[in-house]
Amino acid sequence: MRNPILPALALLAALSAAAVASPCTDQPAWRQFDFWLGTWNVLDGDSLVGTNRITRDTGDCIVHESYAQGDGYTGRSINFFDPVTKRWRQTWVDCLGNVSEFSGEYTDGAMRFEGESHRAGGQRILRTMTLFNNADGTVRQVSRQSKDGGATWTDAYDFTYVRVE
Repeated sequence: MRNPILPALALLAALSAAAVASPCTDQPAWRQFDFWLGTWNVLDGDSLVGTNRITRDTGDCIVHESYAQGDGYTGRSINFFDPVTKRWRQTWVDCLGNVSEFSGEYTDGAMRFEGESHRAGGQRILRTMTLFNNADGTVRQVSRQSKDGGATWTDAYDFTYVRVE
């Protein structure tokens, strides 16, 4: 005799899977940061400054960054596309208690962010950060900062990401 509950359970499982299907896997805007995915050596010129592992998470809706330097400095970011504002957002927190909030968009082959960093001691720093999707498969990350409310700007860093095979 066939169990009448099994077809009902199969239908329930199919409906549940459909209910949690993520728009982040097949809509182009959610995939704009895929060029950053992978495991990377992070270089300042020819010098290795750290490693970075970039993965997708939470139904492919989050691009998660795990950065580490040889001196013990670490940081993490969560990056996501906001479907209401149509902009990418990044929240960064490091092991020193510093935090940054960015908002931006992918244009002209690069993810372009603007935001503000807050140092654990209370200092606020305006920031820009651009990640260039280079044709050779590397990623260049450039950041500029203003500690005087935007009156003057200086380079914070200029790193090149080289994929670890």
